[in-house]
Amino acid sequence: MSQPAEKLDSPVTQAQADLGAIKAKMKATWEDGDYAGFAKFMEPGAVEILDAWNIAAGQRLLDVGCGSGQSAIPAARRGLQVTGVDIAENLIGHARKRAETEGIEARFDVGDAEDLPYDEASFDVAISMIGAMFAPRPDRVAAELARVLRPGGKLYMANWTPLSMPAQMFKCVSSVVPPPPGFIPPVLWGDEATVRERLGEDFTEIALTRRVYPKWQYNFGAADVVELFRTHFGPVKRAFETLYERGQDEFRQQLEAIFADNGKTESGVLTITNGEYLEVVATRG
Repeated sequence: MSQPAEKLDSPVTQAQADLGAIKAKMKATWEDGDYAGFAKFMEPGAVEILDAWNIAAGQRLLDVGCGSGQSAIPAARRGLQVTGVDIAENLIGHARKRAETEGIEARFDVGDAEDLPYDEASFDVAISMIGAMFAPRPDRVAAELARVLRPGGKLYMANWTPLSMPAQMFKCVSSVVPPPPGFIPPVLWGDEATVRERLGEDFTEIALTRRVYPKWQYNFGAADVVELFRTHFGPVKRAFETLYERGQDEFRQQLEAIFADNGKTESGVLTITNGEYLEVVATRG
């Protein structure tokens, strides 16, 4: 028996349909390209950040937005009981394969940061290294991070700030592929006041520090970095694909300028110097 038309047209039903479409598009975007190949250039920095967090071995750790495992697998090597979760199925597949190849014991699940597939208080530690910040409903993300952490558990995040190179790049991408109406910019997770508001209800001892992403280097110049992003990084790849040749040339020039202006090139190696992120350390109340 079909539902009455008025129920299908209700604001709640329409909002749910719109959200479903947004998430499906986001999932497809992150699954496009070859993020695992792209992420290898950032893994040395991710490992350094993880080491600085100094998380004790033996704890149950959840990596939200784990991608292809660039933080989760090093964490498992350090003796943590690691679970990684990501919306992109192909990245979870890559993480599982890598863990098996390297003899690493870790669990990887396909899942949504806004609806984590775990019971309450399942973890001692939750981390998100440039991951959960991209979910469209940050209030739900904050609530889920709190729900799956035990009382006294620790949250660690690294989120791009609004002035960082990635923020500039995503703004450029948005000029080509506009976000949906009501879209909340992910880089607000890199704004101190916003983070305190989002976490304040469930977390205490919220420490926020602006840092620069370490060891972010490419052994080629800005023009080739653009090509790397065009072929490997889903959001940039899709932006290129929406443009005709003339528009692609202009977009390419804009991206090249962003990479060059926010980096330093020496001996053919481009180091990103404005990878500013907000480090979030908080305790579950």
